[in-house]
Amino acid sequence: MENHIRQLREELHMTQVRLSIELGVSQETVSAYENQKHYPSFLQLQKMSSIFHASIDYIMGLSEVRSPAPPLETGELSALVDLGRQLTPRQLELALTYMRGMLDTSSP
Repeated sequence: MENHIRQLREELHMTQVRLSIELGVSQETVSAYENQKHYPSFLQLQKMSSIFHASIDYIMGLSEVRSPAPPLETGELSALVDLGRQLTPRQLELALTYMRGMLDTSSP
C-alpha cells in the first residue's frame, strides 16, 4: 500500500525541498517518506494534512477518500429530515437523485 505524499506534493507543484522546509525536516527525510523508507510522525502528518488539505488516512494510503465531508450540524440534519418528510414519494425520489448527482465526482 503506497502513500500519496509524492502525488499530493506534485499536485501543488511543490519540490521536496519546499515540503521539507514546511515540515521542518530535511529533503532526504521527505524522500524517505515518499519511498516508504521512513514514516512521518503524527505531528508531520498533521502538518501535511493541513498543507495538502487531505486526511491523514489518505496521505498514508489507508483510504481512497481524500478528505471526508464535514459532518452536518445536528440542526442542519434535522432540518433536512423534516423537509424530506414533507415530500411526496416522487418528490423524495427526485430529491435523492439530485443529491446523488451532487456527489458524483466522475463528471466534470
